[in-house]
Amino acid sequence: MGQAFQEAISLIVSGDHIVWQIISVTLEMTLLSSFLALLIGVPIGTWLGSATFKGRKALVIIDRAFMGLPPVVCGLFCYLLFSGVGPLRGLHLLYTVAGMVIAQIMLLLPMAVGMTESHVFALAPVIRETTKGLKIGKTRSLFLTINEGRYHIISTYLFLLGRAMAEVGAVSIVGGAIMFKTNVMTTAIMNYTSMGDFKSALALGIILLILSFALNIIGALLQGGKDK
Repeated sequence: MGQAFQEAISLIVSGDHIVWQIISVTLEMTLLSSFLALLIGVPIGTWLGSATFKGRKALVIIDRAFMGLPPVVCGLFCYLLFSGVGPLRGLHLLYTVAGMVIAQIMLLLPMAVGMTESHVFALAPVIRETTKGLKIGKTRSLFLTINEGRYHIISTYLFLLGRAMAEVGAVSIVGGAIMFKTNVMTTAIMNYTSMGDFKSALALGIILLILSFALNIIGALLQGGKDK
């Protein structure tokens, strides 16, 4: 264990090409998928949290159900869409980073919507009264609500980023963990462990933990800045 740990540190410090290529693919996939999920999910969540139409509660329940969607089920669904018999086979998304990004967005979008909706729902009555008194239209009211929750949006993004980085089920099915193409840290750790290459698995695990701690520290600092 101690020797494997030392070798893992050496791999990180030496800038091992394979390790850093895996990290590069991971960052490309996670940054893009989490950002797009946030970009789509925040307006939907804001609208859902501030609206009062009939059927709103049913949509919230559906969204929360999809927040618990098993990643392997999402991966299987995307595989069927992108494979040779699927309706999107012509896009050639299977075993590509783009396909993995789409699978991640499908997993992260309900979370972005749900986290935004629950936050906005608590603020909605006050904002509704304010916009009504100032005679602000619905579009401007939506942007005002989003602006009021900017700290929460950043926290949501950090959560989505961490969630995307830790994902293994969907990305392994859609991406196939192909070396130098679609292999990310989580799938690589799993593969290296099964091959007995513990130093490489530990190296990636250490970096994954460091990134996770960094995201949590940034989130805590942002929350502290908000509370001042």
